[in-house]
Amino acid sequence: MLADEASPYLRQHAENPVHWRAWSQAALDEARASDRPILLSIGYAACHWCHVMAHESFENAEIAGVMNRLFVNIKVDREERPDIDQIYMASLSAMGEQGGWPLTMFLTPDGKPFWGGTYFPPTSRYGRPGFVQVLEAVDKAWREKRSSIAQSADGLVAHVAARLSSAEPRTALTKDTLDGLAAGIQGMIDWRGGGLSGAPKFPNAPFTTTLWLSWLQTGNTTRRDAVLLGLRKMLAGGIYDHVGGGLCRYSTDAEWTVPHFEKMLYDNAQLLRLANWAYAETGDELFRHRIEETVAWLLRDMRVDGGAFASSYDADSEGEEGLYYCWTDGEIADALGSDSGLFSRYFSLVSPSAWEGKPILRQTGEQRDASVTDHAVVAGLKAKLLASRSSRIAPGRDDKVLADWNGLAITALAECGRSFGRTDWIEAAAQAFSTILSATENGRIPHSILGSKKLFPALSGDYAALINAAVALFEATHDQKYINIAKGLAEQLDRWHDDSAGTGHFLSASDSADVPIRIRGDVDEAIPSATGQIVEALARLATATGDLALQDKAYIVAEHAMGRASKQAYGQAGIVNSCVLVLEPLKLVIIESSDNPSLVPVANRNPDPRRVDLIVPLGDAAPGLPGGLVPTTERPGAYYCTGQVCLAVVTEPEELERLLRRKSG
Repeated sequence: MLADEASPYLRQHAENPVHWRAWSQAALDEARASDRPILLSIGYAACHWCHVMAHESFENAEIAGVMNRLFVNIKVDREERPDIDQIYMASLSAMGEQGGWPLTMFLTPDGKPFWGGTYFPPTSRYGRPGFVQVLEAVDKAWREKRSSIAQSADGLVAHVAARLSSAEPRTALTKDTLDGLAAGIQGMIDWRGGGLSGAPKFPNAPFTTTLWLSWLQTGNTTRRDAVLLGLRKMLAGGIYDHVGGGLCRYSTDAEWTVPHFEKMLYDNAQLLRLANWAYAETGDELFRHRIEETVAWLLRDMRVDGGAFASSYDADSEGEEGLYYCWTDGEIADALGSDSGLFSRYFSLVSPSAWEGKPILRQTGEQRDASVTDHAVVAGLKAKLLASRSSRIAPGRDDKVLADWNGLAITALAECGRSFGRTDWIEAAAQAFSTILSATENGRIPHSILGSKKLFPALSGDYAALINAAVALFEATHDQKYINIAKGLAEQLDRWHDDSAGTGHFLSASDSADVPIRIRGDVDEAIPSATGQIVEALARLATATGDLALQDKAYIVAEHAMGRASKQAYGQAGIVNSCVLVLEPLKLVIIESSDNPSLVPVANRNPDPRRVDLIVPLGDAAPGLPGGLVPTTERPGAYYCTGQVCLAVVTEPEELERLLRRKSG
C-alpha cells in the first residue's frame, strides 16, 4: 500500500509483512468501519532507531501477523506530515513519556490517542517491554476497558488542543523578553565544551540565534562568545564531516565527538547562517572554510534533478551506523599515501568507549587552528580522503524536496553568496527556488516533491520559509520579482491558514480534512516553529516593501504569538526571536552605481539578521523610507533606518562600516 507514496521513508516499508496504510481519510474511515484501534508509527528516513525497529519488528512475519490481526496500522513520515507528528508527540508528552522517534502511538478508531511510546524491542530488554507484549496488552485493555479508554482519550485530545490550538491574550512586545530568554540560555552554556551543558548535544539553532540577537540588541559580549565557542567546538568535533563537509544531526556525548551520523538539510542551512554571522564578526577563517565546505557538500551531494535540495542522508550504510564516515589508520594511510605522515598534525582518530564502530575523525583545538593556518595543505588531504571515500557504499539519501527546509537552505545560500561574493551560490539558491515554485498547482505550492509526485496542501511553515527565501533572494539579486512572489505567497498563507480572527495562522490548511486537531505550529523543533517563521516573514516583507498595513499585521500576529509563547518561552524561542524584527525593524537603503560599488560590499560583508537591505541603482525610482522620506537617487548614499527613524545619509564606506558594526548596549 505504500509503494506509490511520495516519501522514500514510506516506500522503505512497502515490502513489510505489516499491512501498512499511509495517513489518510480513507485509513481513518477503515478503522472506524472495522472498529479496530489504530497503531500509528511515525519516523523518518534518516532515523537510526526507526530502522532498528523496522528490522526487528516490522520485517518479522510473526510480529506483523499480530499487528495485522489486532490493529489498523498506519505509517507516517514526520517530515511529510509534521502536523500529524506534532499532535501525537504532544500527546505522548502529555502522558508523561519522553518523546522521540520512532513514535509508536495507539489510537481509538476515530484517531484519539490513548497510549504510546517510542522504540520497543521485539522482546523485553533495555528495561522496555517487548513489542508483542505491548500489542497484546493494548488489545486486552481495549477490549476490557474500552469505555474508560475512550474517556481518557477525549480528555487527552482536549488537553492537547488547548495547548497547541488555543488563542491567548496579546502580550506587548518588549526588549526584555529576548534579554530574559537569553539570560536563561546563557546559564545553560557549557563553557568548556561549548553548546548547552550535558549530553546528548544538539546544535539548537533557535537558542543560538537567541543569544546572537541578544548580543546585537544589548551589546552583551558574553552571549556572542557563547555562540562562537559552541560553533568552534562543533566545527572541530566528530559531529562535523571533515572530509565531505556538513554537520551531522547531533552528538551523543558532551564533547561533540560521537554523532548520530544522519545529515539533515535544515541543520546545515542553519549552520551556514550562523557561521556567516560569526565570520562577519570575527574574521576567523575557520568559519569561512566550513561555509565553503558545507556549501560544496550541498551542491555536490544534496541537489536533486531541477536544482532543489534533498532532505537528508541516512546514518547507516551496509547495516552499520557511521561506517561511511569512519576510518582506520590503515585506510588513512592507503588514501593519503606519501602524505599520510601529515595526517596527525591536523586530525585525530578517536574511539570513545561507548562507540563500537571504526574510529571517528575529529580535531583538537590545536589541530583545528593548524588546519586554518595551513588551509591549502589540509584541503589537499581532504580531497584525497574524499576521493577514497567515494568508492564506499554511501548511506541512503531521502530525495524528497520539502518546501520549508529548502526555504531555509535558499535563504542561507543567498546570504552567504552575498557575504562572499559568490554569484554561483546565489544562482544555485535561485534555481532551487524556481524549481519549487514550478511545482505550484492552482496557485498552491506543495509541501513535498519527489520526482513527479507532489504532496498537497502545503503547511504554513512552507509559505513562511519561502517568503523569507524570496526576500533574501531580493536582497542578493535586487530583482523586484522576488518581492512580487513573496506578496503572492503571503496572500496564499492568509487564504488557507489564517485563523479568521486575524490573530495568527494554523499549521494545516483549512481544507486539510484528515487532521484531528488544527494546531498553531508554535513549538520549535530543530528549526524555528512555523509561527516564528511566519512572524519573521511578515516583518521582513513589510520592511522590504514599506507596506504599513502589512507591518501592522505583523505586529498583531507577533503580539498574539508572544501571548502564547510567554508561558513556555524555552520551547518557543523562534517566536521570541522573530518578534525582535517586528519590535525594531532595521532597513538599509543603498543608492549606488553597480559598476564600481563601494557601499554595497560593506553591507554584504556585515550581515545582520534583523536588517533588510534594498539596493537601488543611481537614477532609478526612489523607494519610500520610514517616516515618509524619499531619498534622492541622483547621488550615492546609504540610508539606515530603525523603526520609523532614519539617520542622516552616509556616503563613505568607512562610515557605513562603523555604523553597521556598532552594537547596542
